[in-house]
Amino acid sequence: MGLRINDTIPDLTVETDQGSISLHDFIGDSWAILFSHPKDFTPVCTTEFGAVAQLADEWEKRGTKVIGVSVDGVEDHKKWKGDIETVSGATAGFPIIADIGLEVSKAFDMLPAEAYLPDGRTPADSATVRSVFIIGPDKQLKLSMTYPMTVGRNFGEIVRALDALQATSKHGIATPANWVAGEDVIIPPSVSDADAKEKFGDFDAVLPYLRKTKSPV
Repeated sequence: MGLRINDTIPDLTVETDQGSISLHDFIGDSWAILFSHPKDFTPVCTTEFGAVAQLADEWEKRGTKVIGVSVDGVEDHKKWKGDIETVSGATAGFPIIADIGLEVSKAFDMLPAEAYLPDGRTPADSATVRSVFIIGPDKQLKLSMTYPMTVGRNFGEIVRALDALQATSKHGIATPANWVAGEDVIIPPSVSDADAKEKFGDFDAVLPYLRKTKSPV
């Protein structure tokens, strides 16, 4: 069975370019984002990890740790970071998991249990290791999204989704389509009008089940 929203992620101990890491210990009391890639030294992935490096200040503002995973070894990761930093002009200070045994890829249901890395493999052999996982301080999966190898990820959307997850978790709200921080939010249907008035103050009942109020963030 695959890892689903609100499932606790497995507490794997993994090898990275920065040493051995327990995933639960790494997350601690923070939010975390795990970015996966099918192979080092690939063009789209290099630009993506560069984007992650450029957003270091944004992750820090949001109390969020980032960690990569690629199905290559530690020494390749260290060399690849040089390319990532050249492309991005930013320091790639985050760890990258060396998932050569596919333990993480299988535990996060990116590859089937019988998958293996053949000799002379290409990125196509691990093409489905192209997911983003946002994990809460409770170690539960909050969001996942998967891309094909040819489509670079939109990191503006990942930051936006992280903002929405943190806001909804903290304030008991929901967010409408295309929401960005500061815009009006949705009062969940489980909250009565009276409780909504007490908690949020004035709100706009667009429909009986769609009530909007000013953002608390």
